Amino acid sequence: MQRYLVRRLLAVIPTLFFASVIVFLVIRILPGDAVDLMIKSSPFIENTEEMRRQIELDLGLDQPMHMQYVRWVSGIIFHGDLGTSLIRDTSVGAEIAERVPVTMTMGLLAVLFALVIAIPIGVYSAVRQDTLGDYVGRSFAILGLAVPSFWLGTMVVILPAIWWGWSPPTRLVPFVEEPLRYLSVFVIPAAILGASLAAVTMRMTRTMMLEVLRQDYIRTARAKGLEEWLVVTRHAMRNALIPVITLVGLFIPIVIGGTVILERIFVIPGVGQLLLLAVQDRDYPVITGIFLVVGVFVILVNLMVDLSYGLLDPKVRDQK
Repeated sequence: MQRYLVRRLLAVIPTLFFASVIVFLVIRILPGDAVDLMIKSSPFIENTEEMRRQIELDLGLDQPMHMQYVRWVSGIIFHGDLGTSLIRDTSVGAEIAERVPVTMTMGLLAVLFALVIAIPIGVYSAVRQDTLGDYVGRSFAILGLAVPSFWLGTMVVILPAIWWGWSPPTRLVPFVEEPLRYLSVFVIPAAILGASLAAVTMRMTRTMMLEVLRQDYIRTARAKGLEEWLVVTRHAMRNALIPVITLVGLFIPIVIGGTVILERIFVIPGVGQLLLLAVQDRDYPVITGIFLVVGVFVILVNLMVDLSYGLLDPKVRDQK
């Protein structure tokens, strides 16, 4: 298990390096840049070329691309500095840190909603295969996959406002002051985002449970006279949930992408809103900072998922 842990930790280093290179380069090949927006917004446009050169000099954009990358990475490694916003002249790290709790709250609630709904339904559908409950569960999964979260979120905002004059709460209050009111802002968007995740998880759980329930050791456990609930929970679920945990690790990019859209629809000031504003303004430091933070978070979550295999699968734990 220790060697497995060391190998997984060492694999994170090149992954982070390539992720940082891709993030840095891809953002800069987009058409248009922040300098153009600064020049257009300035009332002094008599000599745009001179203004452009001065702005690029002040921001360090006149240097070669590899030098900009080295300076950016050095600031992160040695100072923990993600840079300064080109448009708002504020710390990128501070802006992201202010909005991360909002996005994480929505994402965690969405994943929690998906797991609480999907795993019991998936297990029940497998144990009661081809019954009415199984058909209802599979229909729920198909419906969750078929309905896009952005469409459902738009309908939830628009239709109640038209029919009853009601709209979902959007004003955030500090969590320490009113925890329930703070969480109430995220309940509806998290449930919408979690519905599609629950559909995928339910189908995976059902499929793996069906496969495990047909194994010889399950028949042996039943032949010993163990009660059915013990066979299902103690023997079947332990092995069936390993692929489901992998799926949860793959959820993270989907959850982050979903929060970007739903934060826009429900006017929630999270990282998604900040990213959309930064893309609109071509604010390179903010975009690269957000993508890097998201990339590191996804890598760490998948690392935790890999390490959790050792708790569920003795074959992984006993690797030398």
